[in-house]
Amino acid sequence: MKSRKVFLGFMAVLAMFAITLNSCEDDDPVELALTSLVSGDIDLNAATSPNNVSVTPTIVATFSTDVDPTSANANTITLTQDYDNANIPLTITVAGKTITLVPEQTLCNGALYKLMMTADIKSTEDKYLTAVSRNFTTVGTFVPAGAIAYWNFEDNADDQIGPWDPTASTIVDITYTDSRNAVAGKAATFNGTTSIIEIPNGDLLINTENFTLSFWVKTQSEGITHGHFVMGLGAYYGLQFEIFGAYDGAKFAISYELENGEGVSEDMWFPFDAQDASNGGWQGWDFAKSIPQQDMIALLKDNWLHVTYTYDGAAKKGTLYYNGEKMKSFDFNLWPEDDPKLTVTGMKYRGVAPEVLNEFALGFIQSRGGTLWDNEPWGGYDFPDANHFKGQLDDIRFFHKVLTPTEISLMYESEK
Repeated sequence: MKSRKVFLGFMAVLAMFAITLNSCEDDDPVELALTSLVSGDIDLNAATSPNNVSVTPTIVATFSTDVDPTSANANTITLTQDYDNANIPLTITVAGKTITLVPEQTLCNGALYKLMMTADIKSTEDKYLTAVSRNFTTVGTFVPAGAIAYWNFEDNADDQIGPWDPTASTIVDITYTDSRNAVAGKAATFNGTTSIIEIPNGDLLINTENFTLSFWVKTQSEGITHGHFVMGLGAYYGLQFEIFGAYDGAKFAISYELENGEGVSEDMWFPFDAQDASNGGWQGWDFAKSIPQQDMIALLKDNWLHVTYTYDGAAKKGTLYYNGEKMKSFDFNLWPEDDPKLTVTGMKYRGVAPEVLNEFALGFIQSRGGTLWDNEPWGGYDFPDANHFKGQLDDIRFFHKVLTPTEISLMYESEK
């Protein structure tokens, strides 16, 4: 009987020890681990990186236990833009087991991003995270962030991101037809005699220190014996782009503001066999790609061409790109010592009615209301054989910043 009591007592002690041990194990801190990572209904934590994430994502990371808010900050959580290694600022919010991340700027379309969470993130019980790295790509073809206006001509001429919508009466004889590929959708088609789109408040598009204009253009030469006024804001009083009648060159003419507030125009002239200052060109032309005549014609005649022009106000430099490649550039700092253009501060519309109106025209060098060149058979809108544009325009974008060569190249490669 005594032995039985001793045995029962021993078993009771073991049971209490087991309970105590289990209790101690239950009190051990939970390891901090990422359990889910989503943007809306898109899983960012899957084995395959998604390629359809919004350019304005809200990213929610959920963990196995509560996160110490002081450990989740800009030093421990980063979002990096892959093509230029730019760090994207984040608003970081911690609530219990979740960290919510909201980029403070719109992301680029079609761009790769890397989200990093370092091993310095910890739980409220001082358990540290194993570092996490996840990639995702934003939706669409690559387009740098920051455009102020965008026309994609998907059966209308509305500005898709800004306030520059034409009215019905300022869209004349425009049709919307298949663009350069299925992804690009539709393009605006101009008939070469009467087609025009007039967009109000054009000055706000170009009044800026830093500037980029990007668009796709395809001429249609059939039945045309003249040049193409592709687009214009009061001609050289603002901005114009034209393709020569022989298709062996093209030019931008753009108005710039001087230090004293006055305005002046300058041509970005790009003919075949172009020359820079080192081989016979103007002293301010610091680069020119020499393209044989037939090759230039192949670029400009009846083929889709991606055109980009940038102006860097601080550097006082304009640069032209075709199909993502640098073609020509000039530097106002290289002008003669007594030339007022040495003081250029940025771009500026300087037109005055009735000669020109503050309307950005597509399909002609200026809007119909202006009187500039009204009586010239090549420059008056009412002349059917004037330099009306015949062809297609698509994906016109304005930026008040200078796109980098990498951004321009990636945009072309993605959109072509």
